[in-house]
Amino acid sequence: MSVEMCSKAFSKQQNLNIHLLTLTKEKPHGCLICCERFSHREDLNKHLMVHTKKKKVYACELCNEAFSQQGDLKRHVLTHTKEKPYVCEICGKAFSWPNKLRSHFLTHTKEKPYVCEICSKTFSRKEHLKKHLLTHLKKKHM
Repeated sequence: MSVEMCSKAFSKQQNLNIHLLTLTKEKPHGCLICCERFSHREDLNKHLMVHTKKKKVYACELCNEAFSQQGDLKRHVLTHTKEKPYVCEICGKAFSWPNKLRSHFLTHTKEKPYVCEICSKTFSRKEHLKKHLLTHLKKKHM
């Protein structure tokens, strides 16, 4: 499976779908309560917790931290085991979290979807934009 726009190829349909959402910036999953939109269904599911305030019934046996979804507990346990099941198909780098793999993938595509509203500088990672914004705050308070 390959993408005509950038000639990238993927062995798994799921990875191709994730890549296409990254390229198109499409957000097909919408919250019916507040209308916020998300590229990935799992991001919408996490967001819905804000509205539903589900009870945290899944507890980690190693540290007692609790979660409202079993999948969140499974991902949390990876922080204890140091397991990294999410592997970049391009360079082989492994991650414990799927969102970290998605963020890493942008380093290969050279895409920089996060834009500073003050100076228009672009970033591939949201945390880099946040760090950059602090430089504007420091300049403002000098």
